[in-house]
Amino acid sequence: MAMPAQTMSMFGGGETGPPAIELRGVSKVFDTSGGGRYQALRDLDLTVGAGEFCAVVGPTGCGKSTTLTLVAGLERPTTGQALVHGENVSGIGSDVGFVFQNDAVFPWKTVLDNVLAGPRFRGRPSGQSRVDALDWLRRVGLNGFEDRYPHQLSGGMRKRVALAQSLINEPRILLMDEPFSALDVQTRAIMSDELLALWELTRPAVVFVTHDLEEAIALGDKVVVLTAGPATVKEIFPIDLPRPRTVQEIRFDPAFVALYQDIWHALRDEVDVAYSRTTTATVPVRGDA
Repeated sequence: MAMPAQTMSMFGGGETGPPAIELRGVSKVFDTSGGGRYQALRDLDLTVGAGEFCAVVGPTGCGKSTTLTLVAGLERPTTGQALVHGENVSGIGSDVGFVFQNDAVFPWKTVLDNVLAGPRFRGRPSGQSRVDALDWLRRVGLNGFEDRYPHQLSGGMRKRVALAQSLINEPRILLMDEPFSALDVQTRAIMSDELLALWELTRPAVVFVTHDLEEAIALGDKVVVLTAGPATVKEIFPIDLPRPRTVQEIRFDPAFVALYQDIWHALRDEVDVAYSRTTTATVPVRGDA
């Protein structure tokens, strides 16, 4: 059963301090190259508690990626507030990790040097950073690949490097923008299981953007459905499935199937609205998922 957005501020956190992430009445308008204005978000409210895994779904182009950039400090709201741990987001935070849809590894660096890039930038002692990097490579299943370059790795292995790059910095918030969308079905399932296992180690608050509703349900503590753009929160669904989860197995749980039907019912109308716009009118285009 879906819950109103305002009710969900108390779901899943249980913390006494401020939530990890809070968007209050956020709207975002962009100037277009033709001199017009494009509104990506409208009066969007979203709360993610500390240690909570929040999956976000919505039709293509509705503003999901823009939501992540506001939390990351890469963009500022046109109106409303974006807060992290109770403080207004004023720039890129040191405790926020971002895993992008496309590979964000340095092609000229080895796997080990890619993972070491963050600690070196933060000025951590090199000896301990190397120990930590090797440990994270072991955790993501890349032990023995330290001296390889990204072009020598499969797509799934590069995603493991990206996860290690982010998690070695011990982020309290992890933002993920369709990180597994380019992978084949089998590799995607494996990576989803690995992500859950790694998340359990440090429990950052996660906002995971995806077009795959099954993926959202399998991973999340809650699934947020956004409307067709300009996006606002339509419904929020608590995912009361037991943890730890195995993504491939949880899909056969009757409760999973029931959740899928309920969430798809909310999402389907927004997908239809977004599609009808592309077939009946010319709209401003942004590379926004």
